Amino acid sequence: MSGGDAGDGGDGGEGTTESFDPVAFLADAVRIESHESPDAMRAFLVETLADHGADPRVDAAGNVRATRAAPDPAAAADGPHLVLNTHVDTVPPHVGFERGVDDDGRDVFRGRGSCDAKGPLAALIAGFLGVEPAVGRVTLAVTPDEETLSTGADALVRGRGDDYPDGAVDPVGGDLFLVGEPTDCDACVAARGRFEGTLTLTGAAAHAAEPASGVNAVGALEHALAAIRAFDDGAAAHPMLGAPTLVPTGVAGGEATNQVPAEATVTLDRRSVPPETAEGFRAALAAAVRDAVADEVGVAFALTERPTPFLEAFDTDPDHELVAAVADAARSVGGAADGEVRPFGAATEASYFAPAPTVVFGPGHLADDAGAVAHSEREYVRVDRVRDAADTVRRAVATLLG
Repeated sequence: MSGGDAGDGGDGGEGTTESFDPVAFLADAVRIESHESPDAMRAFLVETLADHGADPRVDAAGNVRATRAAPDPAAAADGPHLVLNTHVDTVPPHVGFERGVDDDGRDVFRGRGSCDAKGPLAALIAGFLGVEPAVGRVTLAVTPDEETLSTGADALVRGRGDDYPDGAVDPVGGDLFLVGEPTDCDACVAARGRFEGTLTLTGAAAHAAEPASGVNAVGALEHALAAIRAFDDGAAAHPMLGAPTLVPTGVAGGEATNQVPAEATVTLDRRSVPPETAEGFRAALAAAVRDAVADEVGVAFALTERPTPFLEAFDTDPDHELVAAVADAARSVGGAADGEVRPFGAATEASYFAPAPTVVFGPGHLADDAGAVAHSEREYVRVDRVRDAADTVRRAVATLLG
């Protein structure tokens, strides 16, 4: 189904977590390759939702969207709009599905997407189908390209006009966002952002035998790199995320071994914390380097071009009702060890939905004691944690919209 300017569908009927089995869904989902194209996985998601009484559609940006609203129109309009979001795409290469057990004898599913993010998707579907809102409405909005350019999430937030080649997209307009990613059933309320850019220093070429007749751009790197190292000196640490980082990850300069180089470039990786924005970082970094190098050296700093905004840092008030609903539900299901309110360890599309209150939640780990899990050859998720996450989302939705 498609229709970029249609609504998200009406009330989805009497779906329940009993009729939707998140574990069975996940086993089928991990078998579907989604590292090169989201099409097959998206079709499976649409079919699953339709089979359970929802009215899904695929918008012009490739997002799967479905909404359930309170039966009373006045109650639906007066209550909050809760958006459940994650993605169907995965990173390459595909890793085939396997059932297994972990070192403690607990059942696990292995394979690409098991924790990032088809396991979280299974939990969100369970919550979406399992609660009929008494107030407000809940929308499941699942994006096609979180692992690459996030064009789907960008369209969900900003919308698209009729002049866009693929058609119009109506913004989702949520009040609260629950984003499915592997958090081991903790409630993550903040994450660093990531920016990338290239610093270019320009001078004047000359014969290396007469260095004073030119302006050495490579030589200017000494002071530029010093400014980069000192860029965050004195900056206040974020209470949850700590200090930002700025790392030179590549350098290039010079065209001939007997020539004063006229240009040098440095690639920079920035992991930001609130309230820094991409443009704020760009301007501040350019100014800091400009102050550090000689006047005759040209300075330009440009963020890497991309068709969608960078994933900026975000944070949600830990005392917000959304955080309490998710954290309390996680603890009631999994015990005191679950529901910790903490930051998330990676950049996500949750960035796009802030400053609306946003929580990242789901089964699985980014990494465990043995090393990387998400995006790795050993990606897995514990089966019992998928069920815990599904029950948590159902309870949280009921708390917010019941």
